[in-house]
Amino acid sequence: MDVKCFDSELGSFMLFKKYFLTLLQTALSVSLLISCSADNPVATPKKVEANTDKVSSANVTSPKIVDVQPKVEKQFNDGPYIFNTPDNLQAFWLCNGNVEKLTVNNEFVENDNHKQSFNRCTTDVVVDRINFTEQSVLTFQGDFNVVATSDFHGQYGVMNTLLKNNRVIDENNHWAFGKGHFVITGDVFDRGDKVTEILWFLYRLEKEAELAGGKLHLLLGNHEVMVLNGDLRYLHPKYVEVAKKLNQPFEKLYGKGTVLGDWLRTKPVLVKINNMLFAHGGFHPSLAKEKRSLSAINQVFKANLVMDELASPREGWGEYLHKSNGPIWYRGYFKDNGASAQEIDLLLAHFDIDYLVVGHTSQKQVETRHQGKVIAIDSSIKKGRYGELLFVEGDKKWRGSLTGEKLPLH
Repeated sequence: MDVKCFDSELGSFMLFKKYFLTLLQTALSVSLLISCSADNPVATPKKVEANTDKVSSANVTSPKIVDVQPKVEKQFNDGPYIFNTPDNLQAFWLCNGNVEKLTVNNEFVENDNHKQSFNRCTTDVVVDRINFTEQSVLTFQGDFNVVATSDFHGQYGVMNTLLKNNRVIDENNHWAFGKGHFVITGDVFDRGDKVTEILWFLYRLEKEAELAGGKLHLLLGNHEVMVLNGDLRYLHPKYVEVAKKLNQPFEKLYGKGTVLGDWLRTKPVLVKINNMLFAHGGFHPSLAKEKRSLSAINQVFKANLVMDELASPREGWGEYLHKSNGPIWYRGYFKDNGASAQEIDLLLAHFDIDYLVVGHTSQKQVETRHQGKVIAIDSSIKKGRYGELLFVEGDKKWRGSLTGEKLPLH
């Protein structure tokens, strides 16, 4: 045989062999991935978070798709997480990735007006209250302006810029909205990496608003309820690392006996202000058909808030309110097969309102549905690039842009 011919045939054979082995390896990898995904939901490829907000929770407490999250730096700052005992307050930080701890006497036991500063590597925190009562007043009436937004999802930078440029806070991050009411319809937690900063900011702003004659309303969203119940699938990797460093399950950092955890447990799931009803997700028409009251909805929802703290599992109406048709999960105002025009009118008549104002279902901007009767205020702040506010002044409504521009509401 000619040597050149032999070399050519051998080369062709080796190329074919290499190609065949590559195809075989690919087929085996795909087979293994399918097998793992079917048996283990954790092995399912992660989806981009922009798609996850369109997923409804039918018979589970939350959607099963997990967000793609960025990696966390090893040297980062976070905190404080403050634990309250009868004798002392214990605060924990992560400073450059290292745990720092401070223990001080609990002066609040004898002096309810006491103030305690906690200063380390993060924003200075002043704790001026640790004993909280359940927010039972759910209806507010008056001649004051209202501003509303939703779904901060750890995006402190966008939130701060939005509030400053629209004069809700001043240049030093203090309350500037006078006697106005500021409504946040939930979802401070998850996705972003500045959740702790937002919570302490709102804790302080709430007190400043009251001193000015105004009001800050922080409502519970599905992500608050998820975290309190240990459902951490949307947690930013930074907070996974925080929990490891502090040797605590993350939900325990907001457990009973923590300042922020006790504060969050007093927050309602809805609020009615003048002719507007606010909630994170919305109200299923069945609530009107069954003539459920706002106080009953809130009371039963809150009584079933954290499953590990219940004497028995959720059941009946309490379980219903924590599923897909409940006030933190409902998306029926934005679906073709959701609430009808007649059902929207039924809800408005039953609750004696003109507008339903909700977050949860992401939009590009603040906008309306159902001939203006439903106002969607989740303007995708979670993406960290843009956000808007809803402003209400008497009968006038408009959008406040990230730069503070006054835009029409459509």
